[in-house]
Amino acid sequence: MKLCLICDDHALIREALAATISRIWPDADIIEAADFPSAWQSAEDGPDLCLCDLAMPGSEPLEGIAKLRSVQPKMPIIVISGSADDHEMMALVQSGVDGFIAKSSTGPIIEAAIRLVLAGGTYLPPRLSELMPSISRIPLSAPHPALTRRQRQVLEQLAKGCSNKEIAAMLGIAPSTVKFHVDSLLERLEVKNRLEAVAKARSLNFG
Repeated sequence: MKLCLICDDHALIREALAATISRIWPDADIIEAADFPSAWQSAEDGPDLCLCDLAMPGSEPLEGIAKLRSVQPKMPIIVISGSADDHEMMALVQSGVDGFIAKSSTGPIIEAAIRLVLAGGTYLPPRLSELMPSISRIPLSAPHPALTRRQRQVLEQLAKGCSNKEIAAMLGIAPSTVKFHVDSLLERLEVKNRLEAVAKARSLNFG
């Protein structure tokens, strides 16, 4: 029997998503969560799929999704959101989410997207598909790398020589989340370590 975790702070959204899952997996068990801490705890049960709102109580969006991924590294995660900026969406894709569905999408599109992810694919809305080539071609000499607000905050603390634990305490997030952001920064700036990341950012006049 399949197990699906549906995370959203609005009961009507959870109900609508549950109805969609029931069409795909008629006998599925469904776990619901209305905030990120509940979602993290429920993820420990090993769901076969997670549908997660981006903005819920208990965590900032990227940190919340990152911890879901850390709890269940192989669990397919589809982010469902009413709004997200371009770089936030890109950061989510780069962090390994399997799909990104706008809440404004029609029922058939949502169902098709879920089926695609369950078949091993990745679903991206048209806007994000357009962004990926342009963002991936940002040259190394670009003055402002496409970093999220949290990545910028972490980078600022790296420049001060802070450890992951110190950064976590300062920003009010878990050390594992800091590590996630540091790893993302290294990949985004195309460097091998923290010192190179800071030097690269300075060379790009990153502020």
